[in-house]
Amino acid sequence: MLKNLFDFFFVTDAESGSFYPTTAGNIALLIVIALLFVALLALSKGNKKINVKQIAFSAVAMTMAVVTSIYTVYEFPFGGSITLFRMFFICFIGYLYGTKAGIITGVAYGILDFILKPYAITIIQPLLDYPIAFGCLGLSGLFSKSKYGIIKGYIVGVAGRYICHVLTGVIYFHEYAGGKNPLIYSLTYNASYIVPEAVLTVLLLLIPAVRQGLTEVKKMALEG
Repeated sequence: MLKNLFDFFFVTDAESGSFYPTTAGNIALLIVIALLFVALLALSKGNKKINVKQIAFSAVAMTMAVVTSIYTVYEFPFGGSITLFRMFFICFIGYLYGTKAGIITGVAYGILDFILKPYAITIIQPLLDYPIAFGCLGLSGLFSKSKYGIIKGYIVGVAGRYICHVLTGVIYFHEYAGGKNPLIYSLTYNASYIVPEAVLTVLLLLIPAVRQGLTEVKKMALEG
């Protein structure tokens, strides 16, 4: 029954083992995203800054993060993947609306990512690897009003996610170190997929035209 339900929402690529949402799957993802926002933003009741435009921008960012997480550049055997800038989309919400909005969006995405690609060996490990790790991307909001804030914020947000994955690597996946120092192994392994994506993103953000375009998007997101 569970397999039939999975096949209804996803199509599996026999060669790569990757799976992609069907039309029903895409609709279900949008419903899940909407429900997550209703639940998580309810925690911010009374915050006058939360409005329809903010929810819309956050929903689009989450959708883009989901799409870019499905079509990965490279998938590592023991978890982690190089994606097409999915971390940026979450960090960008922090840059637009501040740390709180960024963290809420990151946590919501982390829960959604766990639903799509669940991997859990204890109760704490998935909390660190999913909602907490991706929630840390929202720390980008710490530099939302700073010069080159999108670059500074992105680096801090990604560093927060990296630390979470390193911790889970040392605590829960040390047996994969193969006799090496678990800390060194975890630092190296997690850097192997986080750093390349981060470097490519920062290089893109260093282009003046890109930063100018993002500044215009921010103006549009905040006006009214």
